[in-house]
Formats: sequence, structure tokens, C-alpha cells
Amino acid sequence: MGDVITPNQSRPAMHKHVQVREYVRALIQDAEPGSPAPSERELVQHFGVARMTVRQALDALVSEGLLERVPGRGTFVARARVDDQVRLSSYTEEMARRGLKPDSRTLLARMESAGPGVARALEIGEGDKVVHWQRLRLADRVPMSIEDAYLADSIVPRFLDQALPASLYVELRRRDLLPTWGEDSIESALARPEEADLLGVAAGDPVLRIARRAFAGNIAVEVSRSTYRADRFTLWVPLSRPHSPVS
Repeated sequence: MGDVITPNQSRPAMHKHVQVREYVRALIQDAEPGSPAPSERELVQHFGVARMTVRQALDALVSEGLLERVPGRGTFVARARVDDQVRLSSYTEEMARRGLKPDSRTLLARMESAGPGVARALEIGEGDKVVHWQRLRLADRVPMSIEDAYLADSIVPRFLDQALPASLYVELRRRDLLPTWGEDSIESALARPEEADLLGVAAGDPVLRIARRAFAGNIAVEVSRSTYRADRFTLWVPLSRPHSPVS
């Protein structure tokens, strides 16, 4: 027979940091993204608890993605992150899929000589001509990433002789060179000062760097290096187990 709870038995008290966490959660539930959250000092005074208790509560909400800390400024209601599923699609397609308005600002568009790394990735000779197109990518007018794309001039001749396309992949489709497969390499890093200025973050803030090589059949048509601000961008990698016995 199970234990019987009598009326005079009290329920376990809620931990203080949980009380603070749920209090703040209720406060920010309908708040606009970017709105300031209650300060640690305010919460310490309101609950009469230690600062460490308040910090533990706020850390939990930051981990949930409900709050974000901005160094030197404070804690704010978090803006929605863009979650990007790993798939061979253009930035324009991915932002549209998330219900965001994609946009770009060209920072550089010129013909260059291929360095060793770009030449090897595009499977051309070192020193061959390549188009270098650098853009600031935006979503709903908010800077999201900086992208450097390289294309072999021999594959996309006269690319710079016309107005630059709104979407690289639309232009590649027009040339019957739409990528059909590719490979991405992803690493975490810290924003350099020049990147931070363009992305609207602080120098040293975390960023994601994604290097892509895309092919149309057996033709290497694009090599790109993108730097995404980590506070607005989440990479989603679907996984599946191969159909083989578990060893």
C-alpha cells in the first residue's frame, strides 16, 4: 500500500532559483524581442536571495533561448533564431523557407587570380581567373552573415559583365549549372573586428563559419565561405541510423 499524504503534510518548497526563473519567464512572455529583462539587482531585492541564485535562474532562461546577454549592456528578451537545416540550397531559399525576407548587399565583386586553396576546391589551375563575390546577407533587414563566393570564370563566363543577380543559384540554374550535391565544413570561431562591424555584434562574439563546395554533376561550380552570427543562427542536422545490425 502506498504512502498516504495527510492534510497537515506540506509539499516540498520550490527552489528559490526556480521561483525567480518562473517569475521572469512570466514577465517576458509577451515582451518584444530586445526588451530589457529585470536586472540581477532588481531580482535580488525583490526576492531577498543571493545574486548567485538570480544568476542561476537567468542562466537557465538564456540556455532556453528566451533571454540573451549583451556584454556591457545587460540581459534582453532574445530575438528568434534562424534554424538552418543542412541541405544544398541557397541562402535566399533558406530564409524564405523560414518565413523571413532575404536580402543582400554586395561588398565586393571582382575578378581575381585563384589562390592554391580556391584553385584546388574549384579543380582549376592556380592563378586561373575566378569571380570573387562578397555579400552581406540579411534576413528581415537584420545582418545574418557575410558570404564570400568564388566561381571559375571558365565555368561562368561574363558573370561580371551584367547586373549581379539577386540569387546566385537562380543564375546558376539559368546557366544549367544548378548544384546537385556538395559538401559543407563547419567550425565555431570568434568574430574579427571587421566582421563584427558588418554583422552588428561585438568583436570576439561567437560566430559559425561554413565552407561550402557545390557541384553540378561532376563540375565544381561554387566555393563559398560564410560567417554567421551565432546569436541569430542555429544549424539543424537531421540524423538517421543506417539499416545495419547494432554491433
